[in-house]
Amino acid sequence: MDEELEGFRRDTAAWLEANCPAAMRQPVESERDVCWGGRKARFSSDDQRLWLERMADRGWTVPEWPKIYGGGGLSRDEHKILQQEMRRLGCRPPLSSFGIWMLGPALLKYGNEAQKLDHLPKIARGEIRWCQGYSEPGAGSDLASLRTSAILQADGCFLVNGEKVWTSYADKADWIFCLVRTDPAAAKHLGISFLLFDMASPGVSTSPIRLISGYSPFCQTFFDNVRVPQENLVGAPGKGWDIAKYLLTHEREMIGGMDMASAGRDSMHQLAKTAIGTDSEGRLNDSLLRADIARHEMNALAFALTLERVKDEARAGQGVGALSSMLKYYGTELNKERQELLMSFAGSDSLMWEGPDSHDGDMAKSWLRSRANSIEGGTSEVQLNIIAKRVLQLPGA
Repeated sequence: MDEELEGFRRDTAAWLEANCPAAMRQPVESERDVCWGGRKARFSSDDQRLWLERMADRGWTVPEWPKIYGGGGLSRDEHKILQQEMRRLGCRPPLSSFGIWMLGPALLKYGNEAQKLDHLPKIARGEIRWCQGYSEPGAGSDLASLRTSAILQADGCFLVNGEKVWTSYADKADWIFCLVRTDPAAAKHLGISFLLFDMASPGVSTSPIRLISGYSPFCQTFFDNVRVPQENLVGAPGKGWDIAKYLLTHEREMIGGMDMASAGRDSMHQLAKTAIGTDSEGRLNDSLLRADIARHEMNALAFALTLERVKDEARAGQGVGALSSMLKYYGTELNKERQELLMSFAGSDSLMWEGPDSHDGDMAKSWLRSRANSIEGGTSEVQLNIIAKRVLQLPGA
């Protein structure tokens, strides 16, 4: 078996060397470098498009998904080798996708065969970009209080009415996976269903929410008599809360791993050296900042190992459950710390918002954007409560 895996490693390394364009081996500098796919995709370069196409053809955008659904059919050991070889070469992820991180796992577990065959291959190829319709103005941390309604009509379609908020990239998404209330008479957790529909449907509209960072990744999303075919219901009516909880574990794991996905740790060192200078031994002149960076790097490596362990346990069928709250909380704090370090050693230059040397204010905007990590996907306070109650099992928690 070890020989087979070593053979897979050699073949994988050779394929990546031959097929990953040089431009796709550079650190991601900003969101403009990220490939999200979708019907309205705008590739930053021909190399970005080519890298997605080549990886999608092998099913390596979703390496462990079954081949019938557009995946690579790899074992978890093969997937780990693929990740290791991509990191060794500095290969960027070919596709970033809520469909891959959140909806895909939920469909694999709860979707029927027709839904899997319809949606999963499009997710794997980056043909459809998804957004998440969960939070509402009166239903954030208390998500089960949501009021968006979906009433089944005589013609077999649901009629959806309501509003969602903080819908990430809703203005750029093609489809939405949405929590709706199909039984207003049931207890609040029991009357919720999980519905999929096209954002181009009549009656759907979005309005970006401008943040302090200047970015607008979040939107308000409105549904006015939107007709959705009954076959777009995932799972049984009124059982959407089970799907929602399962999906949230993947969302929190995704948010927690954002610091791990942030390319450019080498660039952090290089930026520090450029800004501060080095001593005769090549070390940063600022010993306190040098210690802070080293501490952050050690914490990041420890978190990466923890993330790998939890993923291995999940692939082995042990599940993630409440551990996703731990990953989300610590990953959030790690990313905020990283952004603060970048700001501190860049000095006053980090505050530049515009101008020829500001890079469109990316550093300041990224620092401001990181503040939202402790709110989105469940606030840090909520995550600490879950950790206390379900992971540490503290009395009275």
